[in-house]
Amino acid sequence: MKHLGLVLALVLIAGCGKEDIEEPTGDLKVDERPNILLIVADDLGFSDLGAYGGEISTPTLDQLAASGMMLTNFHTSLTCAPTRAMLLTGEDNHVAGLGNMVETTADNQLGLPGYEGHLSKSIPTIAEQLRSAGY
Repeated sequence: MKHLGLVLALVLIAGCGKEDIEEPTGDLKVDERPNILLIVADDLGFSDLGAYGGEISTPTLDQLAASGMMLTNFHTSLTCAPTRAMLLTGEDNHVAGLGNMVETTADNQLGLPGYEGHLSKSIPTIAEQLRSAGY
């Protein structure tokens, strides 16, 4: 069985079709932004879930996946913090400031760009990007 690494993130974007949205009254505009559900599960391979052809019964997740959009091109690091940095920013973990886990940063990496040990303030997170889009 293939495993992506320590973390698998499923992003299910479940938008309603226009026929499912109530008509606005007055000056209100229909909000057509999709709902976004992010599920992060540790130690789960991409082929473990039913939606990805896995052998584990996951009917609720399968239903969410079938009615939304599955993003399947996520890459992981060997450890959790760099992987989460990539997930939260959409950038390489070095660009995001977490080239390694803080605990495993080598002496020759200390103080170098990409090994700050925390998310870089110059890289917006997905939450900041969504907020600027009105979420």
